Parts: sequence; C-alpha cells; structure tokens
Amino acid sequence: MAQVETAESGQGGASHRGPGSGTWRAGVSRAIRIGSQPGPWKRGLVLAALALLLGLFMLLHAKIPNRIGNLGSLVETFLPWFGLFIPVLLAGAIWRRSASAVAALLLPVMVWLNLFGGQLSDKSSPGSDLTVASHNVNAENPDPAGTARDLAASGADVVALQELTPEGRGTYEKGLAKTYPYHTVQGTVGLWSKLPLSDTRPVDIKLGWTRALRTTVATDQGPMAVYVAHLPSVRVKFNAGFTAGQRDASAHALGNAIAREPVERVVLLGDLNGTMNDRALADITSQMRSTQGAAGDGFGFSWPASFPMARIDQILVKGVEPKSSSVLPATGSDHRPVAAGISW
Repeated sequence: MAQVETAESGQGGASHRGPGSGTWRAGVSRAIRIGSQPGPWKRGLVLAALALLLGLFMLLHAKIPNRIGNLGSLVETFLPWFGLFIPVLLAGAIWRRSASAVAALLLPVMVWLNLFGGQLSDKSSPGSDLTVASHNVNAENPDPAGTARDLAASGADVVALQELTPEGRGTYEKGLAKTYPYHTVQGTVGLWSKLPLSDTRPVDIKLGWTRALRTTVATDQGPMAVYVAHLPSVRVKFNAGFTAGQRDASAHALGNAIAREPVERVVLLGDLNGTMNDRALADITSQMRSTQGAAGDGFGFSWPASFPMARIDQILVKGVEPKSSSVLPATGSDHRPVAAGISW
C-alpha cells in the first residue's frame, strides 16, 4: 500500500513539474534570444558604413581622378542625383531599426544640402533689363518651324541657337525675322536679337569648324559682348569611360577667349555639354556666374527634353546681375530652351 502511494505521489509530482518546467524553460530561452540580439546601435552596421561612404563620396567628389575614363567629370555631371540614395538607406535603417545607420545618414544629408540646398528655393527677383535665351534646336528637329514660333513667343530680347543645319537655317531665319530684325549665323551657331549687333566673328574652339561666335549687342546702357557656343558632345563608353577630351579642350579655348574680352559686360549662351559642377569647365566657370545658380528656381535641368536629368545648356554672365532663370517648355528638340533675365 505504501508503495502504491509512493508511485502515485511520484506521478503527481511529475505531472505538477511538467507544465511549470516547460514555461520556465521557454522564458529562459526567450530571454537568451533577446539578450543575444544586437542593440539598436549595433544593428545595421553595413547600412551605416554605406551612408558614411555616400557622404564622403559626395564631399570629396573633386578628388575623384579624371585620369581613368574622366570618372570625376562623369560623377560631377550627375552629382545631385546621388542624393536619391539617402531615402533608400533611410528606409533600410528604419526597417533594421538601426540607430547607428540613422545617425550615419546625417553626413550625406548635410553634404547634399551644402552642395545643392540653395537650388531648392526660388532666387529670382523682379527688375530685369534684358531677357536672353538659348536653345540647342537639334539638327534632326522634326518641326523647326514650330520651334521658331515657340522661341519668337518666348519674350526674349536675344536668342542663341545651336546645332543649326544648312537645311534648317532658312526656316529659323524666316520664323524669327519678324521678332528679331538682327541676326548672325556662324557655322552651326547663331544669334537673333531685337537690338543691333556689331563686331561679329567666329571663335576658334579647336574643332576645325565653327561652333562658337562672338558679337556685340548694343544696349541702352552700352555694349554687351555675347558669346554663343556649342561644345563637343560627350559619351559614356564601356571601353573608354567618359569621352570628354575634345569637349575639355574646347572649353579651355573658349575660356581663354572670354578672358581676353575687352568689353566689361559679357554673356555666354550655349550648349556646353557639361554642368556647373564639372571641373572640366573651370576655365569658364571661374570667371563667370551661372544665372541658374544665382537666380534660378530648382536645378533647371534641360536635357534630355523628355525627362531632363542634367543642366548642360547654360547661360553664364560677367559684369551684369542675374535676376531670373528658367527652363522653357519643350519644343521639337531633344533639349529644352533656357532663359534668363539680367540687369545692369
């Protein structure tokens, strides 16, 4: 009888310990798992490293060498777009609940705002004395007559055109003649003006044919030298990188010509096939101001017309004050026209 009671007592004890023991073991296991998981400052270290690398990449973009496929110029052409990596990394940091990654993102955010934060506000002001415009009309433009009408209706006092062809030249001359009584065409570039022109000549930018000109516009405040230029195109090739050598040489020659200009007020209109961030244009940008940077609203991307990703059509000034800068509606060209208001 005592043996039976002992067995029953043992069974009852086992039954009592089973559930409690399992709950205790589960709690311990859960605590071990929680304790073994990294904290918010230790999670997402790869994301944090990528954020820091992105910030340093944008901060030190000028140190990226051009010796290998003009890599530096290629990066600088699309530099604003590297900011798109910031929200991607932020989403990853939130998903990983990583405090270290969020903190690391402060570097690329501050660098991007320092480089491009000024482009987020409208810097235009009223009171321009003269409006100038520039447009690469595209040699294969399917509607040059329509493009001419759009430019004539733009309200600009001076209009520069690039990529003119012998076949299309007459169409532009006819379409712009009523609005602009004065004009000159040198090679593949031209200038149409409501004000008299003088001292017009081609500018040698080391191409072997004419893609730049210089003329004097007679204003009420005195002469203003206007340059129109179409620098060589650049390409991204797998085996050669960013092929910008010819463009760079032409930019150097154009910069030298502008540096020798005796007239105090100077305006450069043209397709420079480069952005103001591109170090290869330093011979020009070191002595002239970008109207978009000084008086624009936004980035002013002008190419390609269907989905602009870069500002390669430029209006630069020296000796005058930029008052406004804008991108005009698309025409039949693969570029969008750009315009700027200037004052004395």
